[in-house]
This record gives sequence, C-alpha cells and structure tokens, in this order.
Amino acid sequence: MAWIVDQPCPQEELASKFRELVAAPEILRIPGAHDAMAALAAKQAGFSALYLSGAAYTASRGLPDLGIVTSAETAERARDLIRATNLPVLVDIDTGFGGVLQAARAAREMVEAGVAAVQIEDQLLPKKCGHLNGKQLVAPEEMVQKIRVIKEVAPTLVVVARTDARSVEGLDSAIARAAAYVDAGADAIFPEALETEEEFRLFSKKITAPLLANMTEFGNTPYYSADEFAAMGYQIVIYPVTSLRVAAKAYERIFSLIKAQGSQKEGLSDMQTRSELYETISYYKFENLDQQISKTVLKKNQ
Repeated sequence: MAWIVDQPCPQEELASKFRELVAAPEILRIPGAHDAMAALAAKQAGFSALYLSGAAYTASRGLPDLGIVTSAETAERARDLIRATNLPVLVDIDTGFGGVLQAARAAREMVEAGVAAVQIEDQLLPKKCGHLNGKQLVAPEEMVQKIRVIKEVAPTLVVVARTDARSVEGLDSAIARAAAYVDAGADAIFPEALETEEEFRLFSKKITAPLLANMTEFGNTPYYSADEFAAMGYQIVIYPVTSLRVAAKAYERIFSLIKAQGSQKEGLSDMQTRSELYETISYYKFENLDQQISKTVLKKNQ
C-alpha cells in the first residue's frame, strides 16, 4: 500500500476507524513505527493502527527526546506513515510543542497530514521521557485549555490526554488530572509510568473514558501482556519505541560484523531479501505506472 499507487483514506475516515478500534471488544494493540518502512512491516504483521512516538522519531533523527523537534517536522513523519499504509495513526505531540496556540497549530497540521489521533501530555518544556526523573508539570488548567482548543480547531481528531503526574505529584493527583481532562473533552486517557497492577486497576475504576497503557521497554511499568492490560480495564496498549530499538540493535550487529570480517555474508539470514523488500514497498505497482521502465525480473535467490 502506497499513496501514489493506491487511493488514500481521508482524515475523517481514519479517525472514525480509530474510534471503532478503540470501542471494539478486544484491546487495541498499537506498535510504534518510527518510519514508513517500520509502518509497512507492522501492517504486514496484521496490525490495524500505528503509533508515532516522539522518542522514537527524534532518536531516528539522532536527537534526544527533549521537546526540540517541531510540529511541522512531526507531521511530516506522520504523513509518511499514513501514505505508506492507509492505517489510522496515533501521534505523540508531546506538550503540543509549546503553549495553547502552539497546540492549536499542531492539531491543524496533524489533520492536514491525515493523522487520526494525537496524544498530548501535561509536562512543561523541556519535556522528558515519562519514565525518567526530573519531570515538571503544567498546571492542570493549562492542559485543560490545550485539550479544549484542539477539539475546537480540529474536531475530527481523537485526543488522548496523557498525565505524567503519578511520578511527580502522586497517584491521587494523576487521577484528578485525568478526570479534569475527560471533562475538557479528551477522548481517552494515558496514565504514564504506573508501576503496579493495583495502580492500573484503580485508574480504570476511577476514570470512565477509554484508557491507554504504555508497554515500553526498560521503564517503570512491569511487562504485562495485552490480555493482562485488558483484564485491568484498558482499551489500548502501545509499544512505542520497540521498532527503533530493534532496528538500532540490528544496525549495531551488522556494522560490527562488516567491520570485523569485511563482509556481511554471515548476516544475510537476518536481512530482508530483495524480493521481500520490493513486495513491502509495492515496487512493481510503481514500476507499472511508467510503461517506459523496463520490467524488473528477479532471480530465485534474490
């Protein structure tokens, strides 16, 4: 699936599909896809929605996750994922990239890119990964205003409101903030960096909106399965940085092999073949658009 050779879905249709997936009986499992190739692989694996993590996106550009990319840059990467897959994408817009006006601009840019849903958090800039220390929060009133303005300027966007209050102000404050965000119009709540099953269950008991669980690696949250999150009352689970971590480790292995042996031959079994790559990126559909291009024929071992 690619945007030149297949008909793209309108943003409203993708947002509607995302809402349907959240409301379905089965928990919605959303893998992070840091670029369009990862997005295509996730779609091939059978996933029905994608997540664009701010941490994974910035790392793919060789940058730390400290709120130093722009809304336009993030929207451009989101557009790549949507064009490649025609799947609903939930995009991490950090704090909205600044104040209320910046959040409004980010929301409009996401709609223009075809984004189905956005996730906005209640941290102060410079923001940090939700599983690190030293986070600072905006007043809940500012977060409420950001949610309201996003719903005003981009009413088709699904809004997931994330609170980082659990590790800063405590669980009770996180729940109170989440309730205020639901009242402001948030479609779902993302309680970041919960640490026990009891905390997850308490959030589910206190908050009536759909809930998102973050199953990131090397964080504060224990490794629960999607079914376990569903049993705790959660409708969505994301795996935000997994694709980037796996890809980066694969880069390390193959580059070390080439450096040590002067050949990549022993690593071929870990690689996509040329034919698998061409199938993934719809190579032949593109080639068929131009009758002047000689049609590619691959050998069996390619």
